[in-house]
Amino acid sequence: MENAQLISLSRQVALQRQMDVVANNIANLNTSGFKAEDLLFEEYKMPVARDRDFAFVDQQLSYTQDWATAHDMSQGAMVQTGNPLDVALEGEGFLTVQTPAGERYTRSGSLVVNSEGTLVDLAGNEVLGDGGPITFTAADTDINIGRDGTISSSQGIKGKLAVVEFANPQELARDGSNLWSGGTPQPAAATRIMQGSIEKSNVSGISEIAQMIRVQRSYQSVASLISQQDDLRRNAIQRLGSLSA
Repeated sequence: MENAQLISLSRQVALQRQMDVVANNIANLNTSGFKAEDLLFEEYKMPVARDRDFAFVDQQLSYTQDWATAHDMSQGAMVQTGNPLDVALEGEGFLTVQTPAGERYTRSGSLVVNSEGTLVDLAGNEVLGDGGPITFTAADTDINIGRDGTISSSQGIKGKLAVVEFANPQELARDGSNLWSGGTPQPAAATRIMQGSIEKSNVSGISEIAQMIRVQRSYQSVASLISQQDDLRRNAIQRLGSLSA
């Protein structure tokens, strides 16, 4: 009975973590540039004691183990905003921003110019160009962002967005605030910039709600199994007690 309960508990823990992932996806349904994630599971076979004096062959116990989180890096829908500072990345590239913790990467292209004339994201992080932060003056008008990320205005070339790509995006780690860290960044070769647009989250609301229902039902099913195991143990103890009396 203990084995059945432990196996059920391992499944419940995995389902709880999967629910956290699904809930986070749904919470970021309207976050620009957000990439959905999913939890990957594998079978974990518990090592068992072995001895040639045992009358029967040992039976291995299989537990549920969540071993990795996979990022869905598929392209989200492009939406035109009409804001000349908004950019959407068509391809697998990331914008590079400077944060207090160092350089980070983002797919969120909602950009603004702060009071100091520096191009920043909505969190206030400086958006980096090939030569560092990109700045503007009061005289800069008619801002244009080319397909290759080159930014120009009425005053000439202001810089070029530092767009990077990763050979294996799954190596990236979420760093909060729609930022990513880690990996080995390389100058983008196949990413193009779309000015006046943003990339929506690639989360499918219908799919995530359906997944949430499936996870909830699975959790309830396992909880019911644990309850049945408790009943069996209770009945066994009562019967043994009656026989002893």
